[in-house]
Amino acid sequence: MNFETGMENLTNACEDDCDCAPDPALLADFKRAIHALGGKWKLEILFALMNGSVRFGALRRSIGGITQHMLTTQLRELSRDGLVSRTAFAEKPLRVEYELTDAAYGLLPALKEILSWSRLYGGPHLAVTHGT
Repeated sequence: MNFETGMENLTNACEDDCDCAPDPALLADFKRAIHALGGKWKLEILFALMNGSVRFGALRRSIGGITQHMLTTQLRELSRDGLVSRTAFAEKPLRVEYELTDAAYGLLPALKEILSWSRLYGGPHLAVTHGT
């Protein structure tokens, strides 16, 4: 595989006088992405929104085991990071829908690759555990 990230040189054997630390700017970009996507539920939320906007209650039901508080917290973080948009409709009762932003749609190829990887290599040793 040919990755054009500048990280490919890190797999070479280091000599004693070699600086094997990753490029600080590259590492900062990677950390920013991991922070935006990290967390127990964020990837599942993004996956659940892949097919369009979803109301809060339906989103919660689609992600087994998540509490209302945790879903609200994760949606706020995803919104803050520009990955999810929230639309509140002036109706009674209030209707709120969430959907992916253009930035999050840019993640779809990566999410599909993760799904393919899971199908190919996942097996039973990659158990799903929620509650720990």
